[in-house]
Amino acid sequence: MDRLILMRHGKAEQHAATGGDFERALAPRGQADATLMGQVLAKADLAPDLALVSSARRTRETWDAASPAFPAAQAQVRRDLYHAEAQDVLAAIREDAPDSGTVMVVGHNPGLHELAVRMAMGGAADPARLAKLRGKFPTATVAVFSIDPDGAPALIHLFYASENGGHGGE
Repeated sequence: MDRLILMRHGKAEQHAATGGDFERALAPRGQADATLMGQVLAKADLAPDLALVSSARRTRETWDAASPAFPAAQAQVRRDLYHAEAQDVLAAIREDAPDSGTVMVVGHNPGLHELAVRMAMGGAADPARLAKLRGKFPTATVAVFSIDPDGAPALIHLFYASENGGHGGE
């Protein structure tokens, strides 16, 4: 793997019609922000080759909104990414990541945020970007890491929907 993209799902509705967290759909703002972030990534030439997507409705809908920007990407929907802790997300990446290319994970906080911070602190990162990452990881946020041949990560991009023309916020 040459690059890793971590994307938190878009803003979701407060309650699912069924009452369960797993079936919460994206709110209209979440749909718009996810579409926007797909376009931002594609414009920056950061299209994934493989997307690992939590099986929760809001993460699947986030991928569905972003994926038109990545027509060649393959996607795997995975139940084990639903509210996964940082080490579980990392295990899923290691299990399914190709030898080279770009892998994207569409998942949930706090696991995704914790993983992004750990990776950024373990590699080269601009101090201002690292401080910003440590502070928040709102819905539709994307952290992009380059991975060197020895497997060391470097935080190279941090995109917030609110800073790219989206609605932003928690």
